[in-house]
Amino acid sequence: MRSTYSILGILTAVILIASGCNPLKKMNKKHGMVTYTMSPDPLELHGDSVAISVSGRYPAKFFHKKAVANVKPVMKDAETGAIVKEFETIKLVGEKATGEGTKIMKASGGSFSVNNQVAYEDAMENVVLEILVEAGFKSKTQTFDPIPFGNGTVTTPRLVQSDEMPILGKDKFTKVSPRSISAELNYDIQSSTVKSAELKQEDMMAVDAFMEKGITYEYDWKSVDISSYASPDGESALNEDLASDRANTAAKSLMGMFGKKKIEAGKADGLYNKSPKGEDWDGFKTKLQASDIEDKDMIIRVLGMYSDDTKREEEIKNMAKTYTILAEQILPPLRRSVITINAEEKAKEDDELKKLVKENPSELTIEEILYTATLYNDMNQKLEVYKAAQKVHAGDWRGHNNVGWIYVQQNKVEAAKAEFDKAAKASATEKVVMNNMGVVTRLMGDREGAMGYYEKAKGAGKEVNYNIGILNIMDGDYEDAVSNMSGYNTFNAALAQTLNGNNDGALNTVESSDAKATAEAYYLKAIIGARANNEDMVSNNLKAAIEKNGDLKAKAKKDAEFMDFRENAAVTALWE
Repeated sequence: MRSTYSILGILTAVILIASGCNPLKKMNKKHGMVTYTMSPDPLELHGDSVAISVSGRYPAKFFHKKAVANVKPVMKDAETGAIVKEFETIKLVGEKATGEGTKIMKASGGSFSVNNQVAYEDAMENVVLEILVEAGFKSKTQTFDPIPFGNGTVTTPRLVQSDEMPILGKDKFTKVSPRSISAELNYDIQSSTVKSAELKQEDMMAVDAFMEKGITYEYDWKSVDISSYASPDGESALNEDLASDRANTAAKSLMGMFGKKKIEAGKADGLYNKSPKGEDWDGFKTKLQASDIEDKDMIIRVLGMYSDDTKREEEIKNMAKTYTILAEQILPPLRRSVITINAEEKAKEDDELKKLVKENPSELTIEEILYTATLYNDMNQKLEVYKAAQKVHAGDWRGHNNVGWIYVQQNKVEAAKAEFDKAAKASATEKVVMNNMGVVTRLMGDREGAMGYYEKAKGAGKEVNYNIGILNIMDGDYEDAVSNMSGYNTFNAALAQTLNGNNDGALNTVESSDAKATAEAYYLKAIIGARANNEDMVSNNLKAAIEKNGDLKAKAKKDAEFMDFRENAAVTALWE
């Protein structure tokens, strides 16, 4: 919207009459020939400030050569007439007047233009802008009648809502968790007998403990995989049979261990996947290469010259006589069965988890506790679960973070910040925590500090971009706000589109949002209607908004968005 008021003789246009009469009085009467323009009209709030551009054009033969004028744009309250804001004074001088200022020529006229930016104050919303002129000629002065040349300030960006999105620390809970353990059984040369001492080795004792745990947690036993090998210093055919025998004896030993635990599934032959690998030539080369034998490269190169297995086996035996490390350290570990037991642990039932969180949360993992919180809809019940998580697992950032998340939902901003501080101490670089610190920092009024946290949080989720979008609206960066809020159907996303000039997109977004039937949404739709010059859309949505929130009646009456509808009976009836 834009308004232009023509005024004659305002300011200091002076016609000097030979009789010496005051030309300023005559110019005050004829000031309609001077044109003043304000841009934008109405003014617009961007960020925390309002920018205004004022220009004036003076026609020829009005400004006396020795006249001067001080021109001051002002804001006045539309209801009381009190001056709300005074802008920079513009000094105008005739071509022969003394002093500094913008020259206005008598013969050709002249113009001025000035740009101001001022901090926004609430009183600037419902205002009339006027030009005040104090003119002078010789010893005479004249105050001209005030000239209105603009109205109001659009404050629609202030409709932005505090719907920042903190992020929960998610659990990694699964209903079924894979469990497995691996060990090795080693054999004497040319033997497949499992020695009792092998079953007492540390890795096999761990297998025994694994079986015991499987009884406690009711494991579902899925498979036992056994890969058996022989060292490459015997006959190939014999080694093939030896590897197969070792697979069988390993399986028999494990069946016995399962039997002692009375685990019936472990006795079933179908549980066992036996894979005899024969002689382990590759394992031999790997271990030899990892050893500190000086001639290891030569040994491998020589042995590699023989494609015949029998000849290579003979050479290995011969070398073992020279290089005792082969016989003592390299070959023995290759005579083995590699065992992997695979099982699945079923999670505790939901009711059991709820009970344990209340009665004995120390028995639960952090994943189990965090998952239990998802079983509740009530925020206070969730809060109690998250408090249990932070108490039992204080070193995990998620418990503290999620308590803070609940406090944000409950509008307990300072309490939330205290919890996010704890989470940050537990994990200083966690991006989720950085996002949440940004949320509370913004809610506490520090936009710059919030942006600093959001920069560190990038990558934590699309919520970060949305939160930045709120800052963009507050800073007047509407294009960036639209981009950052892309994919969200919220009131704020629709507001950003409205401010960026996309009325159709804004309307679609707000109609798709959860807020579509709120007073604020109806009010925004009325604004969209005003910008589209749609009278029915304005009146229908204003009516719905005011019915839901009577306070919006007074706001609508002052709102510069509806300035073009202030003579519309259907609209004005809503706020009378």
